[in-house]
Amino acid sequence: MSLRQLDLRNQYRSDRHHLLEDFYILCLERSLTYDRAVGFFSSTSLAAAAKGVSGLIRAGGKMRLVASPYLSQEDADAIAQGLKQREAVITTILLDELEQLDQLASDRLGYLAWLLSQELLEIKLAVHQNPCQRGFYHEKLGIFRDADGNVVVFTGSANESASGLIDNFECIDVFCSWRSGDNERIAEKTENFQRLWQNQTPTLEVLDFPEAARRSLLKHCPSTLPTLEPGVAAPKGNYQLPVIKVETRPNGSPNLPFGLQIRPYQRQAIDNWFVNQGRGTLKMATGSGKTITALSLTTELYNRINLQVLLVVCPYRHLVSQWAREGQKFGLEPILAFENVRTWQSKLSTQLYNIRSGNQAFLTIITTNATLINQGLQSQLPYLPEKTLIVGDEAHNLGARRLEASLPRNVGLRLALSATPERYFDDRGTQSLFDYFGPVLEPEFTLRDAIKQGALVHYLYYPLFVELTEPEAQAYSELSRKIGKALAIAEGDEDSAVATLSMQRARLLSTATHKLDVLRDLMKSRLHTSHTLFYCGDGSVEDEGSQDQTQLAAVAQILGKELGYRVNIYTANTPLAQREDLRQQFETGALQGLVAIRCLDEGVDMPNIETAVILASSSNPRQFIQRRGRILRQHPNKQRATLFDMIVLPPALDRETLTVERNLLRRELRRVIEFADLADNQGEARAKLFGLQQQYDLLDM
Repeated sequence: MSLRQLDLRNQYRSDRHHLLEDFYILCLERSLTYDRAVGFFSSTSLAAAAKGVSGLIRAGGKMRLVASPYLSQEDADAIAQGLKQREAVITTILLDELEQLDQLASDRLGYLAWLLSQELLEIKLAVHQNPCQRGFYHEKLGIFRDADGNVVVFTGSANESASGLIDNFECIDVFCSWRSGDNERIAEKTENFQRLWQNQTPTLEVLDFPEAARRSLLKHCPSTLPTLEPGVAAPKGNYQLPVIKVETRPNGSPNLPFGLQIRPYQRQAIDNWFVNQGRGTLKMATGSGKTITALSLTTELYNRINLQVLLVVCPYRHLVSQWAREGQKFGLEPILAFENVRTWQSKLSTQLYNIRSGNQAFLTIITTNATLINQGLQSQLPYLPEKTLIVGDEAHNLGARRLEASLPRNVGLRLALSATPERYFDDRGTQSLFDYFGPVLEPEFTLRDAIKQGALVHYLYYPLFVELTEPEAQAYSELSRKIGKALAIAEGDEDSAVATLSMQRARLLSTATHKLDVLRDLMKSRLHTSHTLFYCGDGSVEDEGSQDQTQLAAVAQILGKELGYRVNIYTANTPLAQREDLRQQFETGALQGLVAIRCLDEGVDMPNIETAVILASSSNPRQFIQRRGRILRQHPNKQRATLFDMIVLPPALDRETLTVERNLLRRELRRVIEFADLADNQGEARAKLFGLQQQYDLLDM
């Protein structure tokens, strides 16, 4: 179940509700993450933060906790005068608090300690930057997030006293992402917590939890997970949870998440992979759940044959992080083998030895294509055991000669994932991909199938026509003439001269100056919207001051500085930590939009994208299939998506180049017509294209 399925109130008060039973546990049982700010650090406030955490444990979720140690005036003066080290004073305060526990607090801290021991809990401390500042960080805030992107925020309630867990009167206000009017408050609260966690809050400094305090808290960790939620006295009487079924399989081994339901087409794909003797390619639409299918298959392999190693190969670094997040829902503890070899090679070597010697049950390795071909990982691949599964994500990339040659031949269990496994103009690479991973398995799950079966949402499609400037039209005509001449003497379309000229002309189209004017006019009436993705080209445009700048920068400037639309840029050069921060801000609505180029085409999971504005496209079918599927992912707050697609109108051409232009335009229109034909407003969209088809005698499309 998701958070959205709960009938949550706007407010909970102790005189009317049992907060533990009616709110905390219900939300935590459905959450993958729980962010909590408890104000004053004390044994009882920590125990209060742990209310209902048994539900989070059952859901396999993670928790982040922020608290503030109370510094006496004497301590603050001693630190300010250099007589005492701040870290030492704080550690002493924390240790004293953790030793002053009543039985109920100790029981509750057992849950926190268990999360800490499993690396599912992070704790940070908020203190004033000025040690002489009176008072302490006193915010009380909680944020639940589930697997579907739903968010619940609650605020309020005073800190508990020593006996307050039993008889305090509490009142909290609750805000839900699916409720009208709550999104602005949720965006503010989630942004506040994120800035706090990243130490970006003015006047406060956020510190890591001291190691000594961590060890003290771990003393409360039970040898086995407690089976009952500690009861609290309430008008309803003592409340206890049913017995928690503690998973007995080894840590890091695959296990299906609670409540996961495999769709029929995913079940069929898994069955056919087994029928094909552990080989095959899943050709499934972007957003239809290829990652979940692969991890479910991994779990089934573990249950059937005691699979020992899962090796996932991704094209990009951000996909490594995304696979890691999904894998953790299945109980996996992956080694992220990419970038600096010193950060992972030794750990990988040790765990491979443990696997082969029987001291470790399961190992997950997630790496990138770039790392796969390097010696650091290649030197480890011969030591993979026989019971290893390799998963190639966005596997069409692995058909490139060097990548295909780097795939481990000693691994017999192989699975490829791609919405578009056939490589564009590369029959050899396509065949080598299928030779290694195996053929495409039934069912081929197309975008039409995904929309029809509800795996992807419906969408509206609006082509936006853009005219070239006079200099652009002249350059376009000249390039078209050159392409025509090159084709006349070339043996085929793949001639290098034709390819070079076609690329120049495609870049001219992708960065046409008037696209910025069309964007400006479009967004003036959409400034109230959010969750919008802007796809840009990687070329330059000419601004009003006759200065070249990238289309990416020009779009960001128009949206952000000129129109006040809250956006940020998301590219392959954006650091991973910043990407995750941008993703969260986009999810909560703190950012209304992201301005991106190709790095958002493959694999990125942002299901709450509601609108896409495509300023630059390729005739490569893979790109537009990936983009459309990215936008159509399901999300509880999204009933339907909207695509705005900018199409440059070619200038009037002479008879000499018209035939060439007609053939080249056919490729572009193939993409546009496919977009239109699957849209809910198919008739309206096709009507807009009719004039262009008629002009170039392409009515047969």
